[in-house]
Amino acid sequence: MPTAIRIERTGGPEVLTPADVEVPSPGPGEVLVDVAAAGVNYIDTYQRAGVYAMNLPYTPGLEGAGTIAEVGSGVTGLAPGDRVAWQGHPGGYAQRALIPANVAVPVPDAVPAETAAAVMLQGVTAHYLVNSTYPVAAGDTILVHAAAGGVGLLLTQLAKAKGARVLGTVSTAEKETLARRAGADEVIRYTDRDFAEAVDELTGGEGVAVVYDGVGASTYEASLRCLRRRGMLVLFGASSGPVPPIDPQVLNSGGSLYLTRPTAADHVATRDELTWRTGELFSAVAAGTLDVRVGARYPLADARTAHEDLEGRRTTGKVLLVP
Repeated sequence: MPTAIRIERTGGPEVLTPADVEVPSPGPGEVLVDVAAAGVNYIDTYQRAGVYAMNLPYTPGLEGAGTIAEVGSGVTGLAPGDRVAWQGHPGGYAQRALIPANVAVPVPDAVPAETAAAVMLQGVTAHYLVNSTYPVAAGDTILVHAAAGGVGLLLTQLAKAKGARVLGTVSTAEKETLARRAGADEVIRYTDRDFAEAVDELTGGEGVAVVYDGVGASTYEASLRCLRRRGMLVLFGASSGPVPPIDPQVLNSGGSLYLTRPTAADHVATRDELTWRTGELFSAVAAGTLDVRVGARYPLADARTAHEDLEGRRTTGKVLLVP
């Protein structure tokens, strides 16, 4: 078993190389974590491909969970043996990860390590989307693209808990079933019909308050057509490719629309904000009101296959690497 996955050059999944890597002891403000599970996310593929620049070589993986093995000087509130999870810092594709203590959050006993790893980045994303980017309110009708994906399933549940009517898009019957189980009121198979036309019918021509779009290039134009007057398009990912520059006049003619491209880093900018979001997510998981679906688990050495399946849209829910 390799101790880590390394990327020496950017490219396709083939650049994910199993390697034996020596991890140093934690320095000031750092903790060393024995990784129980690491999340696999689309942002990992963007970094691997060079869309988002990274200093090479590096170990990918922006979230994980495990047990603290060592703490560095100056670390307070965390100790060896504590169960923690993190997001937003690379190094998760490994048996051991060295991370800043300020990104590690305690994991309650009621939350399994795999679930904690699975809910960190995508859960924080779903949380800020419905609470901060566009604060969903009872009675809102919203559209969630890729509703059976990792973010989509969590986003649907959190929005339903706020009293929203959720319309979701999926590609297959299996994914439709998953979206409906998560609480989606209406599910549109975009492979069978134009989703903008379906939204128009389902809303009586009014449109939706917000479109949460993590797909990007192939959906954004039709997403804009789905919005009601003064509606908001939230572009939070680009699984189909980046969105080209948009003429602001399109927002005017569409009904004084809003457009935003948020990132998780700006929504956990402080320790308090991070612990607020993760605390609410872990509490919901422990209470049984938030279901975190792990759709696939891969051994650490099979990181390449995990990326191939994720990019090929052959996965649902969360994808994990298990050292």
